[in-house]
Amino acid sequence: MQTAMPYLGLLVAMLSIAVGTSYAKTLFPLIGAQGTSALRVGISALVLLAIWRPWRSAFTLRTLRNILLYGSALGAMNLMFYMSLRTIPLGIALAIEFSGPLTLALLHSRRFIHFVWVALAVLGLGLLLPLNSRADALDIQGVLFAAMAGVCWALYIVFGKRLSAVPSGHSVSMGMTIAALIIVPFGIAESGALLLTPTILFSGLLVAIFSSALPYSLDMVAIRHIPERTFGVILSAEPAVGALAGLVILGEYLSTSQWLAIGLIVTAAAGAIATTTKAHVPLQPETATP
Repeated sequence: MQTAMPYLGLLVAMLSIAVGTSYAKTLFPLIGAQGTSALRVGISALVLLAIWRPWRSAFTLRTLRNILLYGSALGAMNLMFYMSLRTIPLGIALAIEFSGPLTLALLHSRRFIHFVWVALAVLGLGLLLPLNSRADALDIQGVLFAAMAGVCWALYIVFGKRLSAVPSGHSVSMGMTIAALIIVPFGIAESGALLLTPTILFSGLLVAIFSSALPYSLDMVAIRHIPERTFGVILSAEPAVGALAGLVILGEYLSTSQWLAIGLIVTAAAGAIATTTKAHVPLQPETATP
């Protein structure tokens, strides 16, 4: 039973992110994607700062510069992802976003099997891209926002690795604070004082807990007991979990080709991580999806 607990914790973390993000999307009609993102990241930053109190540590100028890059990538990733959710389903947005870390994992690959994963991912993305006038064609703006979120996710991983010498709690709390400083002005511009309404603030707190605080804490526990490669492979299922959450909570019905596309991208991501050297395995706890 003890052996299964870390895996159960990781599963709960994935479900928490999917449910939290689905609930966040229900706030869009009230405060918009930018306002929802601002609340999620802003409240998460306050919670992380209170827990980790990173100001007690001394940072070099180089470390502060890397934290700035790391936090900027985190902020842009969150904002772009939430903007994509305005017009495309959650599971599809996650699948497209996964192209970022997947590309990073395969960037230096030379083995034949890696080209198989690339082909599967390209095929999956090809099924999702609005290349014709099919009835299930996606909104191009939403696809572009999800793709930009994927680029930011890859950059977030790159910049996060530069902070390996900094305690993870300190780096994440500082990074989330930088992200909040970037995103909150967008939220204020869109929703203004409405963000301070008690019911909206409470909803934002729930989003922050289920999308950030709870899954991040569970991830930190799970990674101590689950091999890094296995952790990444399991986390690759997030687009499928997100699609199911979107179906149950938001009523986002997907076509057969869209489910097939998500399956291909999940398979490509899991396969790539399972056959990639440890140095290039993405999807650490700090790099969890928005």
